Amino acid sequence: MERFSRTRSLLGEEKFAVLQRARVTIVGLGAVGGYACEGLARAGVGQLRLVDFDTIQTSNINRQILALESNIGRAKVEAARLRIKQINPDCQVEALEIFAGEDTLDNILTPEPDVIIDAIDSLNPKIQLLVGAHSRGIATFSSMGAALRTDPLQVRSGDIMSSHRCPLAKHVRNRLRRHGIEGGIQCVYSTEAVTFTYTGPEENDEMANPYEKRGRKRNVLGSLPTLTGIFGLTLANMVILHLTEAPESSGQQLSTRS
Repeated sequence: MERFSRTRSLLGEEKFAVLQRARVTIVGLGAVGGYACEGLARAGVGQLRLVDFDTIQTSNINRQILALESNIGRAKVEAARLRIKQINPDCQVEALEIFAGEDTLDNILTPEPDVIIDAIDSLNPKIQLLVGAHSRGIATFSSMGAALRTDPLQVRSGDIMSSHRCPLAKHVRNRLRRHGIEGGIQCVYSTEAVTFTYTGPEENDEMANPYEKRGRKRNVLGSLPTLTGIFGLTLANMVILHLTEAPESSGQQLSTRS
């Protein structure tokens, strides 16, 4: 009872009970997704499905909450599962060490969660997940580009189609429109001007893993733990409000479900 007393005090018993029953899937447990996971676990979300095929590396330590010296080489989903159990032993955690793509969407989205958080940093898998979740009517919250940013006051949230001044968001919007999607996906983005374009080879030869040839090559971009953390916690906050507030009271329809 004491573990979540502050959350229950703020939200009330009924809304906190909603969080305890909620099923949330987080895809990508890096700099943004790790903090989103942290926020939801500490808020008392009862069921978390975690999806990431990667392992923790020393280069992750500057910005990823799961990256500790003791976790180097460990699968991110397993490190997250163990951390969540230290926060809330009653949380049901499903750890899927798989690559997010068209051929794994059924595994990721079945049974359907109440909410999806997309924290993928590769464009093609990101689009595949967003299209798959949208076609199933699952409420989706997505992270746009957090790297290269330094100004937390320029972080924004809203429908993906209303995002602006973010190079990644522009590409995502264009790709979603090709699939006939004109809205209904919430996102976190920054309006801070950055010099970067999403171009380059389609192959990914950076890591020795079974999926090293899949998706767009991931560029190594500078980032701060402060900005990526803000993105992740903002996503977690949006999900908490979506789950606990009716559209009439929140003033914004966040779900694609009727």
